Amino acid sequence: MVPQLDRRGFVIRIVRSFCRALPGRGGFLPVAGVLNLLRELSVMHCTNLTRAMPVRAALAAALLAPCLLLAEPSILLDRGAARAVFKVVRFEGLRAIEADAEAFQLDDWRGLFVVFVESDSARSEAPPLLGSYRIEAGAIIFSPRYPLQHGVEYRAVFTPESHIAGAEGTSGLFKIPKRNTTPSTRVQQIYPSADELPENQLKFYIHFSAPMSRGEVYRRIKLIGRNGQAIELAFLEIGQELWDAAGQRLTLLFDPGRVKRDLLPNREAGSALDEGKSYTLSVDGGWPDAEGIPLTADFEKRFRVGPADHEPPDTALWTLLPPVGETRDPFVVEFPESFDHALLRRVLTVATPRGKPIEGSLEIGAQEKSWVFTPADTWKSGDYLLIVESILEDLAGNMIGRPFEVDSFERVERSVTRETVQLRFTVAGSRPQ
Repeated sequence: MVPQLDRRGFVIRIVRSFCRALPGRGGFLPVAGVLNLLRELSVMHCTNLTRAMPVRAALAAALLAPCLLLAEPSILLDRGAARAVFKVVRFEGLRAIEADAEAFQLDDWRGLFVVFVESDSARSEAPPLLGSYRIEAGAIIFSPRYPLQHGVEYRAVFTPESHIAGAEGTSGLFKIPKRNTTPSTRVQQIYPSADELPENQLKFYIHFSAPMSRGEVYRRIKLIGRNGQAIELAFLEIGQELWDAAGQRLTLLFDPGRVKRDLLPNREAGSALDEGKSYTLSVDGGWPDAEGIPLTADFEKRFRVGPADHEPPDTALWTLLPPVGETRDPFVVEFPESFDHALLRRVLTVATPRGKPIEGSLEIGAQEKSWVFTPADTWKSGDYLLIVESILEDLAGNMIGRPFEVDSFERVERSVTRETVQLRFTVAGSRPQ
């Protein structure tokens, strides 16, 4: 009896026949595959199927199609996301599974795709990993509830037969390499970098060489006085630690109640810093990074305290040093005081007279007292703008046009009148030869 095959089923069977003859994935079909095809054609009485699918066309499709197009399903361990996930890919019956997936219970998913810890004991005794399932971007995905452990071997098993009769399953072993426990993460820098800070210093930025763990800040960082004793409640302790997106820069705030004058914490406990005294900001080397490995060493920043700063920055006191035209010499801005390091990197812009930003790179000078901009292209002679957002802060939190001490206890002499300040500078002709 002649098998009843549609065109797609006919081609799939032929191409799969070739794939079995290949030594690896992908590629085109060798002589052994051609002989195998002839046997398939004989079994299927292909001469009787010419009305549905000419044999010549079937041969051409089989000889030219890479086997990856019809490869068997495979399981991958994707460690590129925030947490590793297991994926079943290249499964031809995915649409049928997807149609039923909304009604799946946990046992249905586990009957289809399950992951457990591989051990020497009987596999049936190993409990499956807890986690969630979903179908996304052409793959069946299992997300473990807890992070996979380093040095542990996992077995993933895909058994679609329970849902699609005759469907081919697969399995695989995956091992998370043992991690290197040698400490490598370190404190790169603490800003402000100046050796003298105002008595009403507002914050520190602590930069690490790799992502850090959370929930350790107020246990691992101490402000030490000259007598070697830690200053109690110097910093604002909040539940949501202030990390950047990469987890490598921490913003550490002094308690504003002890910084602002005439507030209750300031009156009762005084300022955390006292003019004329020296302090040490200490970072404990036992602080684990995001991989649970401690820092390479302790880190200390020593500084002395100068007078409090209650005056807002004045851009009229800045020194602008324009470059020469037809060069890529840097444009330099010098300040009479130190500014907030993070804000210096994002709130100053060089632009054309019409406000179009000029592309380039920047550097922050020593003690955050200068700003250096190097253009991507050579300067053209003419006028330019330095656009400064008014949120730029000095070390005490005073912004352009607005002192930090704006509250009901102090008369405000200045107010915010605009969001940006524009400073004009001129690039002269080319450098003499």
